Amino acid sequence: MRKDVEDFVKSCVVCQQTKSANHAPYGLLQPLPLPDRVWEDISMDFIVGLPSFQTNTVVLVIVDRLSKAAHFGMLPTHFTAAKVAELFAIMVCKLHGMPRSIVSNRDPIFLSHFWQELFELFRLSGTKLRMSTAYHPQSDGQTEIVNKILQQYLRCFVHNKPKQWGLYLHWAEWNYNTAVHTATGLTPFQVVYGRAPPALPSYIPGSTQLQAVEATLMDRETVLLELKQKLLKAQAVMKAIADQRRIPHKFAIGDLVFVKLRPYRQISVAGKRIHKLSKRFYGPFKLIKAIGEVAFQLELPITSRIHPVFHVSQLKPCFSNTDAVLDLPAEVVDNQPLIQPLAVMDWKRNDDTNEWQVLI
Repeated sequence: MRKDVEDFVKSCVVCQQTKSANHAPYGLLQPLPLPDRVWEDISMDFIVGLPSFQTNTVVLVIVDRLSKAAHFGMLPTHFTAAKVAELFAIMVCKLHGMPRSIVSNRDPIFLSHFWQELFELFRLSGTKLRMSTAYHPQSDGQTEIVNKILQQYLRCFVHNKPKQWGLYLHWAEWNYNTAVHTATGLTPFQVVYGRAPPALPSYIPGSTQLQAVEATLMDRETVLLELKQKLLKAQAVMKAIADQRRIPHKFAIGDLVFVKLRPYRQISVAGKRIHKLSKRFYGPFKLIKAIGEVAFQLELPITSRIHPVFHVSQLKPCFSNTDAVLDLPAEVVDNQPLIQPLAVMDWKRNDDTNEWQVLI
């Protein structure tokens, strides 16, 4: 009798959709495989919302996944996929050739028709575009960390003159690439070029002598071998720590699950939806394909505008004896009207971002 009552309570659809999940996140950590050579596998992301410097308010951050070396490039506020592709060719292709794979989040730029067509051409050289799963950008966590470091550098350089950040971006790149990385014990410069970076001596009035470039420290192959060993050790430590706060999942193809959605939308204050009391989970939906160890493809409605692959941490098992339903918030479904403004009351230009702000 007690078991029947527990099963009945557990199968309540309303409870499963609205109550928070109090267990540790599903899915043990799955580090990305280590690349074989420098600048073969890279990750990329954007830093947005910076003060306007010569119409530029965005930084494109590109990181080599093996050496941890990074390049930073400026973009205007209203940049396009074509502009990103041009900057990508200057920052990466010109210096290092075509990468084997590119890891990114699901930014609209990387989902654009132009970018997808560009990568159809890139695939001829073997390049693969690898995106994070929906609402789970941790796959590109490396670039997010570099973003934080870059912003810290720029704060130190221009905290009293923030609109001049573009004058110091190349120095931020130099400082980052010549700093010792915790996981490798080497600087990214050493890993890429096989030698320590040349010293930049402080200027002494009356002095004309420059310090000699330091000699090569070790053989190139030895550097890469030691680097991989240290990265594998760092990944093992990272996985052990992360898995203490995670539990293995028991999902299988064909299971019905609820999915946690966070549809970030800019919403008019005049017609604000109350997300505070919205459902925590939507569904249930059927699992139709396993993507690696910790991600699944869901059978979403054909009108859905979100990527159907989700990390298991965003899923919740369905305990109800019910069929899959077409249950998604209006923000992520086509053919459903979003809130429309009634009138434009006022507008002004933001001096920092050079964008128009509209009151509706």
